[in-house]
Amino acid sequence: MQTKPLLITTDIYVRSYDVDAMGYVSNIVYIRWFEDLRHHFLDLYYPFASMIADDRSPVLMHTDVDYLRPLTIHDKPTGRCWMEKAGGSKWKMGYEIVQGETIHCSGSQTGYFMDLKTQRPVKLPESMVSAFKSAAAAAASAAEPAG
Repeated sequence: MQTKPLLITTDIYVRSYDVDAMGYVSNIVYIRWFEDLRHHFLDLYYPFASMIADDRSPVLMHTDVDYLRPLTIHDKPTGRCWMEKAGGSKWKMGYEIVQGETIHCSGSQTGYFMDLKTQRPVKLPESMVSAFKSAAAAAASAAEPAG
């Protein structure tokens, strides 16, 4: 069983400018949706006002995307985002764009937080790390067989 600690979901509205000439959602749009999901996640766990007060900024290092099934303007997808890893200065987020039980796109992003004054990586906020550890532990214990 795959766990998704700190999972958030949000409905996605496919706009006319999201589709290409063939009527399918353009590949780059999925990455923009990942970004939107990450911003929504941060609004919940480390809002930008807090980052600014702490002189921190998130920095994206790597994005992986698997395009599995195309979406069209008529589809009504949902975005899922969760934290896969959190420790030290690095984080990794997981993403899925789904419609019903069908995963249309999945991926991940890896990054860190940077001190705006020193331009150097800094540790993740303790509140984010502890929320992740609690959610991961709860998911792991729920996945253990009874016995």
